Amino acid sequence: MSRPPGDADRPRRTPPAGSRPAAPRRRVGEPRRSADGAPPRPARPARPRPSDGERRPAARPRPRPDVRRPAPGRRPASVPRAIKLADPKRRLRLVTVSLGLVFAIFAGRLVQLQLLDSDALAAGAGANKYVRVKLPAERGSITAADGTVLATTVDAYDITADPTMFTPEATHLPDAPEQAAGLLAPILGVSKEKLAGSLHPNAKNPKSQYALLTSRQTPQAKAQIADLKSSLARQTDTANCRGQRELLGKPAEKGGRQFLDNACVNPLAGVFWEQSTKRSYPANGLAANLVGFVNAEGTGTGGLELQYQQQLAGEDGYSTYASAGGRRVATAGGSRQDAVPGNDLRLTVNPDIQWAAQRAITDQVSNSGAEKGYVIVQDVKTGQVLAMASSPGFNPNDLSSARADQLGNPALQDAYEPGSTAKLMTMAAVLDTGSANWDTHVTVPNTLQRSDRVFHDDIDHETWYLTLAGVLAKSSNIGTIEAAEHLGATQAESNKVLAGYLDKFGIGKPTGLGFPGETRGILAKPEDWNGSQQYTIPFGQGLSVNALQATSVFSTIANGGVRVAPSLLAGTTGPDGRFTPAPAGAQSRVVTEATAKTLTEMLESVVTDEQGTGNKAQIPGYRVAGKTGTADRVDPKTGKYSGYTASFIGFAPADQPRVTVSCVIQHPVNGHFGGQLCGPVFKQVMEFTLKTLQVPPSGSEAPNLPVDWKP
Repeated sequence: MSRPPGDADRPRRTPPAGSRPAAPRRRVGEPRRSADGAPPRPARPARPRPSDGERRPAARPRPRPDVRRPAPGRRPASVPRAIKLADPKRRLRLVTVSLGLVFAIFAGRLVQLQLLDSDALAAGAGANKYVRVKLPAERGSITAADGTVLATTVDAYDITADPTMFTPEATHLPDAPEQAAGLLAPILGVSKEKLAGSLHPNAKNPKSQYALLTSRQTPQAKAQIADLKSSLARQTDTANCRGQRELLGKPAEKGGRQFLDNACVNPLAGVFWEQSTKRSYPANGLAANLVGFVNAEGTGTGGLELQYQQQLAGEDGYSTYASAGGRRVATAGGSRQDAVPGNDLRLTVNPDIQWAAQRAITDQVSNSGAEKGYVIVQDVKTGQVLAMASSPGFNPNDLSSARADQLGNPALQDAYEPGSTAKLMTMAAVLDTGSANWDTHVTVPNTLQRSDRVFHDDIDHETWYLTLAGVLAKSSNIGTIEAAEHLGATQAESNKVLAGYLDKFGIGKPTGLGFPGETRGILAKPEDWNGSQQYTIPFGQGLSVNALQATSVFSTIANGGVRVAPSLLAGTTGPDGRFTPAPAGAQSRVVTEATAKTLTEMLESVVTDEQGTGNKAQIPGYRVAGKTGTADRVDPKTGKYSGYTASFIGFAPADQPRVTVSCVIQHPVNGHFGGQLCGPVFKQVMEFTLKTLQVPPSGSEAPNLPVDWKP
């Protein structure tokens, strides 16, 4: 059987011009290659060809596979693709380049922070820092003896602002400070001009974000501002306002705006408040001259508020927190030390007696046309001051309506010549030294020449024949001079003895209260008493005292001759609620008990005898011992005598003394005698005090010592 003709027997064809050259013929047995050099497909086995003249059998139809033939140039799906691993050097180069880029970014940022933006970042750090805020301690209260509050501390608010939030750039208003000031002025009671000036940035520190508009405003004022601020904020949150804000800074041809309508801006957005405290005086003017007041910073400036500033103030605390852009960062932590409240003061003052004393002296100062007056009520056994009232007074809740000369306490700060009330000390020296007795006969002429002066009594009279009790009852200056001359063998010796008793009574020395501005009075050394002074001092001219010193003299006699240092403070209550009583007043004996008893009976004659000068001080049912005083007044402005000082001091019941009441009226116009002006005030205050303290009436009659004798 012959072989079918192979490819070598086929005639060669010449490729047409321009066609691709045919691939080189492969040799027999050489695998076929595709035109693009791809690996050859496996060769199929050759089928036998029929010889010439021999019929080919008909081709049988073959079933078509269910898969499609792959597109030209693609491998059949059945042939697996070869996996080629990545080059490790290439991967290393990629990682190196990536890390280099990261480090380059870090280096660039570091250069930016350290060199390019360092100033801006430093400024930003200044606005983001820890702030230390003082936590004010609550100031202690001042109460009367029964707990009535005379001074206390209530909640208040300091109204502040951030001036940087009121600039035209920040508010988009040309006059934001003026608009805000117009809204705040009626609420705060501060002028619009002053508020607007505070809201404008400070020329010296334009970046300052703090300005104090006003301090210690009531919670009601703060609530008004908060409500108004919230209302304005809601008003600005409208579609129209949001549209205006979107146009800010855009060119005019695109509808841009520089300022907003007033209705779209909240001018109070930069107004804030800080919790603070405010001193309040619930009793208004009651005991105001004694209690005193505080200044705008809450520091004691007058009276007991000043004297006990350290105890009342307590110790301030502090709070530290992080601040960013003027706002607190709650998550940044901080520290806090709580404040320690001040001590509460309890006074010895009885509020009811204080009220009665204040009303009585105020009425009499007004009726007499006097410059001023004061009343003191003192417990003779303890030395405690139960009342200390002055007129004119003031209301510490409204200092703006008071004059500067009304803010003090004249009962302790005025030095005045006591006049005839000082005769009690001269009589005490005479009796205690045995120089005379109450019934010693004293001849009193109408005038008396001593040194370079001629002395008179208040009225012209014929020669009086008085007992020593009568000299005191009729308040004779001449009789007192004659009695004092018997204190020593010489006038110099008499002066020294009298000066010693004045010193023991506390004249010329502090009372021991330590009250701010208290005067110790004026008492020269006896060797320095001039020619007339050595004769005027025995009847109360030529020396000066304060009202409490004069009151204490009578309380000493009422207490059996033992002086108890005056006191105003009953005790203090600390933050722990524990009450600590104040020390009792120091005691010292001035005269014997017998001398004090005799002087008490002599003082009763001043009130009960028809010739006495103190008849207006009588109180039905009670024995009263007291003494009038009418002295020439030294004008503190000129240093010369001008007008009078009228006074009356006494105690009751005389048989069992409980309280002393003193009244002093300075420079009256309608009358000037002590018995006439101060006698009724003493009676009114003493009656009220005895009833308030529930002191029983006297159980015996006054001795009514004889006041004169027949030659």
